[in-house]
Amino acid sequence: MAETHNGGYFSSKKKAAGDGVFQAKESMFPTLAAAQPARYDDPAAALASVRRELGEHGGVNMSIEPSATFTVMEPETMRRMFTGELGPDRDFFIYSRHFNPTVLNLSRQLAALEGTEAAYCTASGMAAISSVLLQLCSSGGHVVASATLYGGTHALLTHFLPRTCNITTTFVDITDHEAVKNAIVQGRTKVLFFESMSNPTLTVADIPELSKLAHEKGITVVVDNTFSPMVLSPAGLGADVVVHSISKFISGGADVIAGAVCGPASLVNSMMDLHQGALMLLGPTMNAKVAFELSERIPHLGLRMKEHCRRAMEYAIRMKELGLRVVYPGLEDHPQHQLLNSMANKGYGFGGLLCVDMESEERANRLMHHLQNSSQFGLIAVSLGYYETLMSCSGSSTSSELNAKEKALAGISPGLVRMSIGYTGTLEQKWSQFEKAISRMRDSSTLFNKN
Repeated sequence: MAETHNGGYFSSKKKAAGDGVFQAKESMFPTLAAAQPARYDDPAAALASVRRELGEHGGVNMSIEPSATFTVMEPETMRRMFTGELGPDRDFFIYSRHFNPTVLNLSRQLAALEGTEAAYCTASGMAAISSVLLQLCSSGGHVVASATLYGGTHALLTHFLPRTCNITTTFVDITDHEAVKNAIVQGRTKVLFFESMSNPTLTVADIPELSKLAHEKGITVVVDNTFSPMVLSPAGLGADVVVHSISKFISGGADVIAGAVCGPASLVNSMMDLHQGALMLLGPTMNAKVAFELSERIPHLGLRMKEHCRRAMEYAIRMKELGLRVVYPGLEDHPQHQLLNSMANKGYGFGGLLCVDMESEERANRLMHHLQNSSQFGLIAVSLGYYETLMSCSGSSTSSELNAKEKALAGISPGLVRMSIGYTGTLEQKWSQFEKAISRMRDSSTLFNKN
């Protein structure tokens, strides 16, 4: 039977096959659903409400379950597990590609973070995105998506899904709601997909209005919230499914690749179906040791996000005062500043990324060269959410999958430098390093905005 220890929950293999029955196809995630409280205004409070998993011997940290396969006490139990009568809600596990106790605990944390009934953690963010789209769309299906997306997602929708699955996509300006509405094909469009904050232009989507528009047409809304965990809660704003690249802010260490699908228990359960589930059959399985590491980082995600956002806001203001062309949703001149302010969870700021538009790739590269090699302000590297500042010229790196026309449609300038602002050192120390790099470029008048 399941036992409790100091308020925690841990399992014993000494359980009988008759210890309760549940229908897997209807309720695979009762423990996840039960862990969800009434909606909290602060995602940190929601995370604190998740049941506490203690270690096997009462340790304050949960134990890692590295097993690929699991034993049962009686042969008959195995049959009942495969028919869906017994499952992970009662601590019955079959095989870690299906469910693993350690990964399931991380999934509960992600569900709480995003305010959804359930979640499932995957081996990468792209695994999460592709699995959701393949679960929701069949051959001949259609997706309406933002024209401004991470390059890998854009390539998946533009090239891979049409070639392999006959799933097509219409790309639109996600801020033009009339264009979104006109792109929907009745009977064919299954998904509206966009990023809460677009990569790399930091365009903010009107999640409530877009969700309302889609739901009126019977379409599922899938939002990539990788850029803004804690800052935005898309499910609370009307979205159906939230996906993440956990590799970024949630991890914070730039040392693991991981993803998550957060949404209704019915969807996540269908994705784990033995016969039709995209996650179950494609097998983008997260390693239990990775899940353990990530679960230990989530409790301080809120503190990290607040500091990422605080510094990004301060640097954006100061960079603009220097005459640089800065894009940051926290600035009042950002087109969606008021929108983000109305949607954001209070106290977490406006995001940890900002962009500096140098207009040309050559000037962008010179700026990054000095910021890394002359002053150590940051590192020239893709990805984001690291404790050090990371910089890349998006058009020639993370958005390189888009052709010139697609980049223009997405609003990606050739010289757009995306900066994921870190929090090492003091704010003033790092700003002095930025100023040192800028001083090396004073002879280049095109660096600064003369307006």
